[in-house]
Amino acid sequence: MSTPGLKAALRAGLRSPLLPVWLVPALLPFGRSAELGVFLALVGAILLLVREPWALRHHPGAKLFLWLFAAYAGAALLSAVDAVAPGKSWGTVAGILRFAPLGVYTCFAMRRPGKVRALYMATAAVVALWVLDAWVQALTGVGLAGHSNAERLSGIFGSDNLKLGPALAACAPFLLWAVRERWGRWALVGAYLVTLGPVLLSGSRASWLCYGLVGLAFLWREAGGIKRFLAACAVGGVVLVLAGLLAWQVSPRFRERIAHTLPALSGTQQGMDTALTGRLDIWRTSLRLFAAHPVNGVGVRGFRVAYPDYAAPGDHFLTIEKCGDGEGACHAHQVVLEVATETGTLGLLVWLAAAVYALRAWWRAGEDARRRAFPPAVGLFAILFPLNTHMAFYSAWWGLLAAWLFAVCCAALYADLPDAEPRHAR
Repeated sequence: MSTPGLKAALRAGLRSPLLPVWLVPALLPFGRSAELGVFLALVGAILLLVREPWALRHHPGAKLFLWLFAAYAGAALLSAVDAVAPGKSWGTVAGILRFAPLGVYTCFAMRRPGKVRALYMATAAVVALWVLDAWVQALTGVGLAGHSNAERLSGIFGSDNLKLGPALAACAPFLLWAVRERWGRWALVGAYLVTLGPVLLSGSRASWLCYGLVGLAFLWREAGGIKRFLAACAVGGVVLVLAGLLAWQVSPRFRERIAHTLPALSGTQQGMDTALTGRLDIWRTSLRLFAAHPVNGVGVRGFRVAYPDYAAPGDHFLTIEKCGDGEGACHAHQVVLEVATETGTLGLLVWLAAAVYALRAWWRAGEDARRRAFPPAVGLFAILFPLNTHMAFYSAWWGLLAAWLFAVCCAALYADLPDAEPRHAR
């Protein structure tokens, strides 16, 4: 592309209404920088509603997002009433309010299928950069963020921020979709395997499972029938085993994670707890927390404060967890237990109602809409799958990524306006 052409493309990108939405994943590796997209979406949503006060009435995608957001925020609000750490809980409630304008703006910015496709392609480019940088770092020890973490491949997120695996697993569907659209089925297989390397080397076993679920979703989509799906799963299983054996041979980090997992095969409680890095202690304490605060929980983000009072004697998380000496575990490390302990039975019921409402909307949207919303829906399916360990959904970083995926999914489901006619055609 010529220099004038490149400048024109950059100017067009900066003027695009999709820019605030795209900035969220683009800036995810850089801490709070991703909030720039949230702020710009807030400004855009305010301008939209000032210009068209009744716009929300006519956009089913925005209404769907706001209902889901109301469940997420409502559970947090109920939990904050008598929270064990009122400042933390009320601060979290105030902080998550920023997701509402992000979702509204996203739904209006992506009202046309062409905009949906453009955002998917732009997000795929971001994820491709993460994968490329991760491979460079894996092979040379240095990437865009400097040297890798000593224990796990950290990629563009930095050696002190081990979020490469979770972020790749959640956002990989956009890259896989784009490659499939552009180059076909075999390119999709290649892209999946190329991304698999950094996911494995990231050392996050929860991300391994998430990425496996992403692969199953794409296999189901490509197979088109149960027999072909099962056959593809068998072939895919063989390929994954071979990839694991290769990683075992070349990566000490991967060998260490596998060695840490193998005690689970012993069938003993001690072996399982070792494989889960002590998470059985966290989950037992979570159940005690829920039993003591069954109505509305201990308050969002109050888990770490309440943990020492309910932990068993000798719980090693009271001294070694990252939250600080004596504070115990940061969060429940499982989405159902997080909601149960921090928002109680009321929060569980609200989340369950939201899940039913979302699935009902997904089914009623129609086949074309479901096909259009496939990438963000797969990302949500992977990160919310209950038989896994999870990051905290009421935390600032992971909560933002989850809210962004929900916003993009709601927008894509109802992107029903015809694409604008090109100017040269008019």
